[in-house]
Amino acid sequence: MAWDRADFYDAELARHNRHLRDVADVGAADRVLDIGCGAGKTTREAALAARQGEAVGVDTSAEMLAVARQRSAGEGLRNLTFEQGDAQFHPFPTASFDLCVSRFGVMFFADPAEAFANIGRAIRPGGRLVWMVWQSPERNEWSRAIRQALAAPIVVSKGRPDPFSLGDPSVATALLSAAGFTSIDFIDVREPVFYGPDVDAACNALAGLYLVTDALARANEQPDRPLQRLRDLLQAHMTPEGVLFDSQAWIITARRATE
Repeated sequence: MAWDRADFYDAELARHNRHLRDVADVGAADRVLDIGCGAGKTTREAALAARQGEAVGVDTSAEMLAVARQRSAGEGLRNLTFEQGDAQFHPFPTASFDLCVSRFGVMFFADPAEAFANIGRAIRPGGRLVWMVWQSPERNEWSRAIRQALAAPIVVSKGRPDPFSLGDPSVATALLSAAGFTSIDFIDVREPVFYGPDVDAACNALAGLYLVTDALARANEQPDRPLQRLRDLLQAHMTPEGVLFDSQAWIITARRATE
């Protein structure tokens, strides 16, 4: 299961990943921290660029980290490590990273102010932050259209993850400023998300996502009816390149304040 989910997530965000990699512009001697690394795609790319440096990937999922370690070993990478933990509390060494990257991995903290402060302490003065986050749900067709097909309102339950929690630049700016970051900027990224080469693959991939399982749990009808509407929606989004949905993201860049 982890292998399938890892492959799906990397394929889903392949177009976004190129933008993140270009903006991160990892230096050969950089020490890079990757927050919410999952199966380690962005960590491995950072390690490849930082040949004289190091990359450290952190994630809460032991299952995904096992995939990350296996894949990095298969690629012969030696200048990277993976650590299991919640970045809100993880004991990072102080001022030891030149760059912190994240591909949609920083929107889910229970206390984002505490998390950003903890991450900020791990970055050296003058070090950089390059994070990719979703913009508001209204700007992300993949969320809006799928919820509408499943007849589920856009509601974030208490204690549930909110992928759009940093979609408002004023919210993200306030949190990062309080955590000691300056020169905060937002780069608009508009790329489609990819859900599979055909409708069957997209249905299978989406069936296990929280977006779908939560919506089905809220539905006041038998699951086969909303699932058929979802299938019809996916068919309508079938293109020569596969099933694609519009999306909008921010790449947030910032620097750790010098003292």
